[in-house]
Amino acid sequence: MGLTMKERKSVVSEIAKRYKKASKKQKGIILDELIALTGYNRSYASFLLSSHEKIVRMNNRVLKVDLTMKKKKKKSKYYDDDVKKALIKVWDVLDCPCGKRLKPVLPEIIYKLKEFKEIQIERDVEEKLFKISASTIDRILSEYKRMNKPKGKTYTKPGSLLKSQIPIRTFSEWDESIPGYLEIDLVGHEGGDLRGEFIQTLTAVDICTGWIEIDALRNKAQRWVFESIDEIKKRLPFKLFGIDSDNGAEFINHQLHRYCVENNITFTRSRKYRKNDNCYVEQKNYSVVRKYVGYFRYDREVELITLKRLYESLRLYINFFQPVMKQISKERIGSKVTKKYDKARTPYQRILENPGVEKIDKEKLIEQYTKLNPAELQREIVKLQKKLLEDISIKEEVRNSIKKISKNKDKICYGYV
Repeated sequence: MGLTMKERKSVVSEIAKRYKKASKKQKGIILDELIALTGYNRSYASFLLSSHEKIVRMNNRVLKVDLTMKKKKKKSKYYDDDVKKALIKVWDVLDCPCGKRLKPVLPEIIYKLKEFKEIQIERDVEEKLFKISASTIDRILSEYKRMNKPKGKTYTKPGSLLKSQIPIRTFSEWDESIPGYLEIDLVGHEGGDLRGEFIQTLTAVDICTGWIEIDALRNKAQRWVFESIDEIKKRLPFKLFGIDSDNGAEFINHQLHRYCVENNITFTRSRKYRKNDNCYVEQKNYSVVRKYVGYFRYDREVELITLKRLYESLRLYINFFQPVMKQISKERIGSKVTKKYDKARTPYQRILENPGVEKIDKEKLIEQYTKLNPAELQREIVKLQKKLLEDISIKEEVRNSIKKISKNKDKICYGYV
């Protein structure tokens, strides 16, 4: 590996002192030495050595040749520490979105945080934040980015009784340009151990707007799934037109099928072993459920209550304040794939923009939005996450103690034998 420019200039500076005092023959040897070290052209090397600290007279002025590194003039930062501090605050409240998602909602979120006195920023800082680009946001926040988490498991058991009556979704019967068509799925909180019963999370995602509903269930029994879907239908800010599930028995059952027929809801299912058929809800299983409650085992009543409370705040936080981008096109040219996305907007904003939602429903949403404080919702979510972790640690300590006691009993029994 060759010398750096800084190292070459240091070498020239040292060798030049010997070069000036040397004889003609010695100068040739020193020149060979410099060329071998730096790789310079012979005439250029000779010029550097002879010109080092040389005095030049020009227009009655004395100039000294300086070959050392010149320090670059440091530019003052346009986006200074005050901008960075305010940006980090907003970014943290929105749970660390990328620049492309954060940029479109930045003015509105700043207004919201100022309204609830969660942030205090000067007018010039605010103006800079309104001008900032998505790429600059990512550059400023690059050192604060979080690491991704690993993926979980799937263990859906097939339900075969009604498959002939519930059609596979072909998209022809779904009008995805209007809200009301949901993909639904269950996320199991088994913690890597499938034995016994454990809590499940029902996730429902509207394809048009990205509106998400989540609910914690005691287990994956058909009764709890049906009750949760009925509750979600009541909470939705628009009419429910259709649901699409996987082939699990918790969804493919007479009770849910009859409910959909009676309420004029289109009920479809995905193809066997084609997980990407339900890509919208599968993505939310990770980006919402796994991200906020992790991969731990939840199997107690106290954890079920905490999860339900957490999901109440989380659904508001995601739907009203988390911007999402939707893919609008995908083009493959040879080995290169180019994807284009629309402007990032929250599910709440997409509902207000959609002409398929009734005016009265939009007015209710606007009224609800004016009362919400994103920073307060985030604090509540973090508080409940900490409670879940505390409950898990206590549970694990108790179970480990029981295991130790049972092992000691076995040793005593074997000792008597």
